[in-house]
Amino acid sequence: MMAGFMSYFGGRRDPKQSSRDAIVTLRQQLQMIEKKEEYLQKKIEEEVKKARENAVSNRAAATNALRRKKVTEQELEKLQNTRFQLEMQVNTLESASFNVENMAAMKKAATAMKDIHGKLTPGKVDETMQEIEEQTQLANEVSQAISSNTYMGVDIDEEELKEELANLEEEELNSRLMADSVPVHHPAGPSRIEDKRQAVEDDEEAQLKELQAALAM
Repeated sequence: MMAGFMSYFGGRRDPKQSSRDAIVTLRQQLQMIEKKEEYLQKKIEEEVKKARENAVSNRAAATNALRRKKVTEQELEKLQNTRFQLEMQVNTLESASFNVENMAAMKKAATAMKDIHGKLTPGKVDETMQEIEEQTQLANEVSQAISSNTYMGVDIDEEELKEELANLEEEELNSRLMADSVPVHHPAGPSRIEDKRQAVEDDEEAQLKELQAALAM
């Protein structure tokens, strides 16, 4: 009651509630107009029916029925214009309320973003990123320093290491060469070394026989 009292004397009202009340009132009025339109439309149909029934037998009654129809049609037309104006007002109010709701939502979102960012600025972001980069670089330097001191206190001859590495490389290369020269499959029988030795002995024996034959001549 106090709210109504303040509203009556120009007190401050909630715009949203005021818009809703106006829309509700307009829609109620539109319902009343629609019912009145239905009534007038039926009345017109009745007057047309009377005029048709009396068109031959009672021309005066038919003429009066047509006059009443015309008056009712004019009243219906005015009522339809009124309904159109009310519908336009409803649409305008709904659109305005929708825009207000959108603006309120956007404002709330902007406030939320402001709260999220707080005192965060591009300069502070750059400063933080620089600190992260510096700390990362420091961590890398510390890690490198630790790894370089891993063998501290251990007596290691670097020249001996190089020589040992060279020997390992040579052994590996020889192993690979031997693996490449050895055939995958060998037929059964004497080994190649025995075959070669036998061939040399046969050749020497043949040469000796040729020499003996030459001396006998």
